Amino acid sequence: MNTVRLIKKYANRRLYDASISRHVTLEDIRDLIVKGEKIRVVEDKTGEDITRLILLQVIAEQEQFGQPILSTQLLESIIRFYGGPMQDFMGRYLEKSVETFMRQQDGLQQQINRMLESAPPPMSAMADVARQNMELWGRLQENMMAMFVPPRSSEPAGGNGVGAPEPEPEPEAAAPEPPAATPIRKTAR
Repeated sequence: MNTVRLIKKYANRRLYDASISRHVTLEDIRDLIVKGEKIRVVEDKTGEDITRLILLQVIAEQEQFGQPILSTQLLESIIRFYGGPMQDFMGRYLEKSVETFMRQQDGLQQQINRMLESAPPPMSAMADVARQNMELWGRLQENMMAMFVPPRSSEPAGGNGVGAPEPEPEPEAAAPEPPAATPIRKTAR
């Protein structure tokens, strides 16, 4: 991404990305910057470089409508440095601070990536535990649902309601015959 994307700003305030031949918004420019693209914005008629102005507009939009990074106190402090003897120092200090922060973030991301790629990956153990938990949860749900299924004797004749054939009843064992009854004699009185 060594090439710089040229974006022209027209008199009607519209921004035009010459590399893709279409108009873009400040949000599009923000997305390009986030992806690591380098941009250069120029006035169409004069050719004046207005990249800083557009980048400040992107920041202002993010601060107003997005999740702000710059507190009111920090903005006031930065404003106080303009025109003072420490303005250049403050600019270099902020730039170096952000560069250092970015290097630390990159180093941390690389460490996380190495940790995730190491064998056996620590995340695979967590994934196994999650899979086992999901299987146990599924069995628990099946068991709970089985408690609410009505017994087979109350099912309507002709099936169990899910299209599966009714199991054949087991043959019953022959019951012993009752003993022969003895005739009752009537006695005279």
